[in-house]
Amino acid sequence: MSAAPNPGDIFDVKKVRRLIELMKEHDLSELDLKQADNRVRIRRGGEVVAYSAPAVAVAPSAAQTAAAVPAGGAKESANDSRLLVIKSPMVGTFYRASGPESPPFAKVGDHIAPEKTVCIIEAMKVFNEIPAGVSGQVVAILVENGAPVEFGQPLIKVDPGA
Repeated sequence: MSAAPNPGDIFDVKKVRRLIELMKEHDLSELDLKQADNRVRIRRGGEVVAYSAPAVAVAPSAAQTAAAVPAGGAKESANDSRLLVIKSPMVGTFYRASGPESPPFAKVGDHIAPEKTVCIIEAMKVFNEIPAGVSGQVVAILVENGAPVEFGQPLIKVDPGA
């Protein structure tokens, strides 16, 4: 037994099909709609780019790091073992701000929340805002503004205890 669709619901299949017809009719490549907390984005042509919250990995423990460091090499400090790493959820170009004159989304020393946008990654001419996915203090930005990034590449280090 399924519930009847809400007349104002933008996710109604008939409405989505009609939006696709309108996109074809007017030769639109992308349509992005919001209704309250709901959002639908429809794209035609090109490569499909899908992403969810950024991958967050815990940095290896000091013991694991020491084992990986060759003799005579510098060891990671014990403090770094508790840091979280925000990784790129896609291949693209990393941007710290929404525009050349805009302030960066996050800088070293900032306290961030999981929903806070920390950067933009441009992929296929689409600018994707990347949320932090974690709480804490930004301790390092690992990528230069405008640099290409790979899927899973470390972008930002965060200290969750700060």
